[in-house]
Amino acid sequence: MNDMSSRPVSPPEMSSAEALQPKERRSRRFAWIGMAASILLFGASLVVLWHIVSDIDVNELKSAFTAASLRQIGLAVLLTAISYGLLTCYDAIALRQLKLQIPYRTTALASFTSYAVSFTLGFPLLTAGTVRYWIYSPKGVKPGRVASLTVIAGVTFWLGMALVLAWCLISKADELASLVYTHIWMNQLVGLGAAVFVAAYMIWVSLKRRSVKIQGWKLELPGFRLSLAQILIGAADVCAGAGVLFVLLPGGHGLNFETFVAVYIFAVMLGVASHAPGGLGVFEATILLALSSYPREPVLGALLLYRLCYYLIPFVIALALLGGYEIRNRIRAARLSFKPDEDEIAEVELGGR
Repeated sequence: MNDMSSRPVSPPEMSSAEALQPKERRSRRFAWIGMAASILLFGASLVVLWHIVSDIDVNELKSAFTAASLRQIGLAVLLTAISYGLLTCYDAIALRQLKLQIPYRTTALASFTSYAVSFTLGFPLLTAGTVRYWIYSPKGVKPGRVASLTVIAGVTFWLGMALVLAWCLISKADELASLVYTHIWMNQLVGLGAAVFVAAYMIWVSLKRRSVKIQGWKLELPGFRLSLAQILIGAADVCAGAGVLFVLLPGGHGLNFETFVAVYIFAVMLGVASHAPGGLGVFEATILLALSSYPREPVLGALLLYRLCYYLIPFVIALALLGGYEIRNRIRAARLSFKPDEDEIAEVELGGR
């Protein structure tokens, strides 16, 4: 007879749900911290923005808003079109990486509308992903693929922005130091860090195929060639977007474009971190603080025109395109429902003989 008491008693196995609880709690804690930081950043930016604009003369602001020449507005519209045209390449690169054959007209529609909507409403992973799924799903693209596409497009944006930021901070460190009251070595250090990040990423993806896991699903990252295309397209898009606001600034400011691009990128990054729709308030506060040595009314008028050209007009066009797309799909579905089946046609023809 075996002595049951002599056997070692193993501790009860922990269920998978219990094992994941600490990890889930940490994830939720970090999510709450991130949300609180975003709300704090947004609130602080609103306070700063209100303090800046509270003593602005409304009449001077109106005159500054309407003082933009047709040439300035034409250049802003052109650069906006270039920027959104480059954004369609984001989806094209992602689709190529995912080995999905989608016509460019569909890619352009999905890319333009998703960015125009997400730029205005915020929460790009949710809003842009939803619009993309709406357009790509009839082509057989599954939700997981749409999520992968959205992430790859986001990588394109951040890689391009990091490259441009590195160049501007290193080449114009002295001008930025006098503009935003930082040290030259600090600007160069941040620029060098951004350059090292881009170079390290390129080396990392060029050695072998790389993949990351996000919320349990695996995403294979583009290799060296596609990553290089991502960086160049993203950099061109960032410069075009910054150019929209730059050409709308009042003449005679004497501000170098590379210096302004660095300020623009910091404003965009803070706007993204705040999770405010389109970085509203945070972006404006950053630009106004950086350009505090210039007259406020003309700069604020340029910011309002920038919002109109780069956000509001594309958003309205995107809504019109999405409405037309849905109407066309419903008309096509109605035609197919009323179209007689081939078997029914054959039966009618046989019955008439």
